[in-house]
Amino acid sequence: MKFGPIRIEHACGAVLAHSVHGAAGGRLAKGKRLDADDIALLGAWGFETVVAAQLDAGDVAEDDAALEAARGLVGPGLTAGVAQTGRVNLHADASGILQFDREMINALNRLDETIAIATLLPGTAVRAQQIVATIKVMPYAVREEILGAWSRLAKPLQVAAFNARRVALIQTTQDRQKAVTLDKMRATMAARLERAGSTLVEDVRVRHDVSEIAAAIRDQLAAGAEIILISGASAVVDRSDVAPCAIQDAGGRIDHFGMPVDPGNLLVLGRVGDCPVLVLPGCARSIKPNGTDLVLYRLLAGLPVDRGVIMGMGVGGLLVDTPSRPLPRAETERAGVPQIAALVLAAGRSQRMGSNKLLAETGAGVLVRHAVIAALASRARPVIVVTGHEAAAVRGALQGADVQFVHNPAYVQGLSTSVGAGLAAVPDDVDGAVIFLGDMPDVSPTLVDRMIAAYDPREGRAIIVPNHNGQRGNPVLWGRRFFAALQELAGDVGGRALLGRHEEWIAEIPFDESVLLDVDTPEMLDRWRARGESG
Repeated sequence: MKFGPIRIEHACGAVLAHSVHGAAGGRLAKGKRLDADDIALLGAWGFETVVAAQLDAGDVAEDDAALEAARGLVGPGLTAGVAQTGRVNLHADASGILQFDREMINALNRLDETIAIATLLPGTAVRAQQIVATIKVMPYAVREEILGAWSRLAKPLQVAAFNARRVALIQTTQDRQKAVTLDKMRATMAARLERAGSTLVEDVRVRHDVSEIAAAIRDQLAAGAEIILISGASAVVDRSDVAPCAIQDAGGRIDHFGMPVDPGNLLVLGRVGDCPVLVLPGCARSIKPNGTDLVLYRLLAGLPVDRGVIMGMGVGGLLVDTPSRPLPRAETERAGVPQIAALVLAAGRSQRMGSNKLLAETGAGVLVRHAVIAALASRARPVIVVTGHEAAAVRGALQGADVQFVHNPAYVQGLSTSVGAGLAAVPDDVDGAVIFLGDMPDVSPTLVDRMIAAYDPREGRAIIVPNHNGQRGNPVLWGRRFFAALQELAGDVGGRALLGRHEEWIAEIPFDESVLLDVDTPEMLDRWRARGESG
């Protein structure tokens, strides 16, 4: 192919490289193959030369070349569109999962600079009529030998269509589990399935207990479920956890625990007979794309899912920052260890105590110092102490501690004002905050570090609450996304007033009775002191 300025008397049959404009608004468009009438028109407009491409013997024009290149790539579930300006798109005939050989695509693109193909990622769930690949010829022609080599390398892409399946959801509950949280999960999974043409036929709710979950699995199999999903009240952390044991108790097996996809790491793949059973990660409660989609949609398309398939999902498995799953800065959790602040609330008037209990001597410093020392011994940073009543005395009692003080002038209006004042002082680059009550002397840094380790909003764990024998305690870790709601609280209430609204984001950490002990009266203080002296 020759490219460049050509005298118009030699340009018949050439392809115009740039649009040209003539008299009375006349125009010849870029890419037009010039004929005798066009040459006459160019002469009448005063052109002596044009920039054009002249094809040689053995050159295949761009549209013909693009169609030829597409021919060997169109497999089941795909259709090639019309060729225009050297481009042909491949469309899905039906909704399903796109499949192809990634290395084959790379080999085609390394073949020659004149032609290229771009695709969606293999394994992508696509909808009917969606463009899944595009073939583009860059110049105005491709050599026949290049197309021949392309055809020898090309292997068909295909879309495995979704099949309608009967899917059952088993949700497990613990004490204080809100029905609205379970209802939201049902709606989220129903929407996921609807996109793939399947139906959620059952939503069963049982206690978070091996025998009850196993019985529910057997019941759903007997009722004709083809896929069973289990959403646990707490995340699976081991193959021997409650839900995996229930699958085995129901006569099944665990094929794989975990996946290299984030969010979605804690998914469990099991099977009872021919029925796949998935234990869902916490992020499945969100409609945003996560590892659940990658596995569930393969199953709905009738594609194999085993350990090898799951462990091959790591490339492209980091889903947090994709355009389809945007997170505003207020909800961004950095990769790796999150940065969590500690707020120690030390502003109250201690009306039930008769004097400022936070300044009561304990034999190891004043009472509030215990909570501050626990915060400082943990991974939480910075440590912020909110003062109010007798602020100077509290500061003096904590002299030398590596803390930041924030004064709450509105402390008489209640606990909510101290929470708001403390959160306002948390640096913008901090992901969340553990809110300590200053009158809880037994809280340990071990608990705080376990809470920080459990915090992962991408897995649905954005509020971390300690639990002792079914009773929720303190401190509580709150992700930054909840700061605004906490700052809107009024009166003598803390963050506990919000827990019921956000059950889907809560993860509970079992711990000892220290999470329930706050010192409110002189008698409680005396008992606590006596226990310390005897211990």
